[in-house]
Amino acid sequence: MNERFFGLKKEKQDRIINAALEVFSKHGYYHSSTDEIVKTAQISKGLLFHYFVSKLGLYSFLYDYATRFVTLELTRTVSKEDGFFELYKSILSAKANSLSQYPYIFMFLKSADEENYAEAVGEIEDRREKYRRIMEALRARVDVTIFKPGTDYDKVWNILDYTVDGILERNIKSDLFRADLFMEEALEYIEMIQQAVIT
Repeated sequence: MNERFFGLKKEKQDRIINAALEVFSKHGYYHSSTDEIVKTAQISKGLLFHYFVSKLGLYSFLYDYATRFVTLELTRTVSKEDGFFELYKSILSAKANSLSQYPYIFMFLKSADEENYAEAVGEIEDRREKYRRIMEALRARVDVTIFKPGTDYDKVWNILDYTVDGILERNIKSDLFRADLFMEEALEYIEMIQQAVIT
């Protein structure tokens, strides 16, 4: 990690991180501009390059920071004994906790997962694969005995993901985004889907 950057006040760190998360998540690596990042963060370009040297250095740092932050939040929130929907709700709770500090963190991770620009992929490829394995392992341990025989529980999980991602994307566009309201709305949809597939 970047010791010089972490010497900054937390408010300034978060302002820079949030600006970079927002810009990279909206435009992808290639089309993201450091000019837009510094404008959004309200810092000088010189300061950005002092801490990260290059756009690629910033992107690499950001990917590490985001995956570590989310993994730590999941570790704190998710129980090993969770059933299918309980696990999904625990993951959602960890997401909401992360979003309260970094509203664009999951949009950034989704964008990074789909990133295909060679320079960026070459920088994060190994870590991206490691993060995918962590998320797959989390999903693989779920108890699926609640489902009727023949239910494709992978598709149920995908439906939940698509729903939650859609709610987040719609909510994040609001200047008044609140993680708690996102969580409340997402839970309503999850409970509706839960009732539809297990009763």
